[in-house]
Amino acid sequence: MENRFGLFGKIIAKEGQRDVLVQILLEGLGEMPGNELYIISKSATEPDALHVFEVWKTEADHAASLKLERVQALIARAKPLIAGFGDSVRMMPTGGKGLPAT
Repeated sequence: MENRFGLFGKIIAKEGQRDVLVQILLEGLGEMPGNELYIISKSATEPDALHVFEVWKTEADHAASLKLERVQALIARAKPLIAGFGDSVRMMPTGGKGLPAT
C-alpha cells in the first residue's frame, strides 16, 4: 500500500485580499483525482494569512493536479493576490475523522 501524501502550508495574501483569495481557492475544489481532503482556514491571529491542509492518495496525484488546465488558470488568478508563503510541512496522513479509510 502506498502512503498518502499530505501538505500543510501557509499563504500570505496581499493586504486586504485574503477573503478574495479564499474564494478563488474554494473555486478549485472541484474534481481532482486522488484528492481526499482540502481545507482552507483563515488565520485567527494574522489578518492576511491562510492555512491550507491537503490530503492526497499519493504524491503523484498531487503533482498531476498541478498540471490540470483549470488548476493552472486558478493559480494564475490567485498569484497577483499572494504576498508570500510561510513554512509548509509534508506529511503522510494515516487516518482520522473525515479521512476515508484506506
